Amino acid sequence: MTHRRDCRTTAGSLRFVFGALFLLFLGAMAQTCGWAQGGNAPGPQGAPRPQGQNPNGMHIYLWAGLKSHNVGQHDYPQFLADWSKVLTEHGAVVDGALHAPTSADLEHADVVVIYKGDAGFVGDSDKAALDAFVKRGGGLVSFHDSLCGPDPAYLAALLGGGKKHGEVNFTLEAPVPYTVVDKSNPIMKDMSDFTLSDEAFFKMTWATNPAPHVLATAIIAPTPSAGDHKGEVAPQIWTYEHTVPGGQPARAFVWMQGHTYANFTNYQIERTLLRGIAWAGKKPVDELVNYVAPPRPGRGGAPATGNPR
Repeated sequence: MTHRRDCRTTAGSLRFVFGALFLLFLGAMAQTCGWAQGGNAPGPQGAPRPQGQNPNGMHIYLWAGLKSHNVGQHDYPQFLADWSKVLTEHGAVVDGALHAPTSADLEHADVVVIYKGDAGFVGDSDKAALDAFVKRGGGLVSFHDSLCGPDPAYLAALLGGGKKHGEVNFTLEAPVPYTVVDKSNPIMKDMSDFTLSDEAFFKMTWATNPAPHVLATAIIAPTPSAGDHKGEVAPQIWTYEHTVPGGQPARAFVWMQGHTYANFTNYQIERTLLRGIAWAGKKPVDELVNYVAPPRPGRGGAPATGNPR
């Protein structure tokens, strides 16, 4: 019995010694690699910056929501995952969540990109944070039904246009034939008059004094839900510039489609959205589109070759 206790004691001592040595090794590595608090690497607690992130990029917060509708439609969580990567690869510093941003989330943000159902339903604290962000000149970008809520006038004051929740105000899946009405606008540089299969809205509460600047319109398709609004010409892409009393000039960019999630990958749409986001954030309109990541260093400081791992 004594022998077995001695063996267990000896084994425990060895585990303690090896564990202590391993912790010392990690500490040394942390100092070497800049992991530890006080190291040269940026980020919380001195954490290293994510590989490939542009340290000088515009700061974008993605406000997404829970998945709704059928497969391939309104896929807000997938957007958060996909566009975190898309925007990072285009030189942005990206944060985001499936809930409204807090004041802390917005502290360093240049623009909030919203893709969630009925974003107009916000609590008092979330509304106060968003209002303060816009008052200091923060930019907003809205996709599809993010501009829907119980008070369309409130959303119109932020985005240039708002949609009343609960109204029959949609075409469902139908042709959306774009007509670019401001071809000279740099946001629309890669947009032509083409038809997208998606969903359009037609009953809107519009901001006045100032009014939104329409970039593209579409003729409302003759679907059953469109009713007597079939054949109407309705804005589908626009910008909005305004100043909250006592605040700084603010910008918003709106793309009304996105019902069909795959349309985010359309070449013309993606580049237009990238330009709209940069514009709303008061950055050069081609900042995201034209970003080229610096070569990744290989061993010995030489440029890396082959596909990144």
